[in-house]
Amino acid sequence: MSEIKIEEMNTQGSELVLEVQHVSGGYRERGLLARKNGYHRVIHDVDFVIRHGEIMGLVGESGTGKTTLTRMILGLLDLEKGRIIHHTKRPQIVFQDSHSSLNPAYTAEWAVEEPLRIFGKYDKEERKRRVHDMLERVELPKDLWTAKPAELSGGQKQRVCIAAALIQRPRFLILDEPVSALDVTIQAQILKLLGQLRDDLDLSYLFISHDLNVVYQLCDRVLVMKKGRIVEQGEVTEVYDHPREEYTRQLLEAAL
Repeated sequence: MSEIKIEEMNTQGSELVLEVQHVSGGYRERGLLARKNGYHRVIHDVDFVIRHGEIMGLVGESGTGKTTLTRMILGLLDLEKGRIIHHTKRPQIVFQDSHSSLNPAYTAEWAVEEPLRIFGKYDKEERKRRVHDMLERVELPKDLWTAKPAELSGGQKQRVCIAAALIQRPRFLILDEPVSALDVTIQAQILKLLGQLRDDLDLSYLFISHDLNVVYQLCDRVLVMKKGRIVEQGEVTEVYDHPREEYTRQLLEAAL
């Protein structure tokens, strides 16, 4: 396997936030039943860019490689071939399961402050100011700032996770099924919040979902993944109204 080719360029003012250039790769099998030196290639020649201020959707069935690609973008898996270029700092990620993402022993305020404590740049007073500002931005009621996860609803916990991901002010977020565990009403609220945050904080997103209706509501462009390959990509309205690939048509029909 070739050495990892992930670069941080930090090119201020660049039109792009991410380039994924003909990337292939996967992971080694582990466990008692793994084949000796077994290697499972998951991603095959994936190529796309995300532009500054853009929300890019990534859709496909479960097991098609979305999580593996995400781990490559985050630098958690080596590449076999290709190149990944970050034009900003590495992205932060918001997961589907907000409950597992939060420490049950600590408050919402503590969870959002934790990245700043680890970072160690600010004193306690400045950390608190930044945390309170971010909790206000994600519209978590002030009387819940000292609540623990068990005292929060699913939507409230996801707001805390979004605040924690944004507290170091990244320019790029990966959102991995962030609303799939929420009911429809709360989904709409979180999607509206994500749109507001994109505009207010000048963010770009990679939004991963199996729900094509949600992707249509939020995203500017969409990548359609099948068995580790991008089989179609383009503006959301163009792909949804005029899909070129049979697989895309099947996904759209299943979403109706």
